[in-house]
Amino acid sequence: MSHPIEVTDASFAQEVEQQDGLTVVDFWATWCGPCKIVAPIVESLASDYAGRVKMAKLDIDANARTTTRFNVRSAPTLLFFKDGQLVDRIVGAVPRARIEERLRTHS
Repeated sequence: MSHPIEVTDASFAQEVEQQDGLTVVDFWATWCGPCKIVAPIVESLASDYAGRVKMAKLDIDANARTTTRFNVRSAPTLLFFKDGQLVDRIVGAVPRARIEERLRTHS
């Protein structure tokens, strides 16, 4: 079973921007109620899409530089990177089907 990896300001470039293929980063916070709804979906997707999509999590409170750089103003926000380039975003708690639709679009 695969899990999302934790990324930080220090590891973001290496773990996300220097990767081939699709990487999805969940920008979240411990105090965020909707993040608690999205977290198990991200966990499940990491397992179901292992080897095809890299799933990552970034704590917005502990990583302000990356959060600001990508203009993340709400949590949760999912950013979709293809071959290291930002290609899409979803803001807020959404159903798994909506996230999977975007995964199919960018895979």
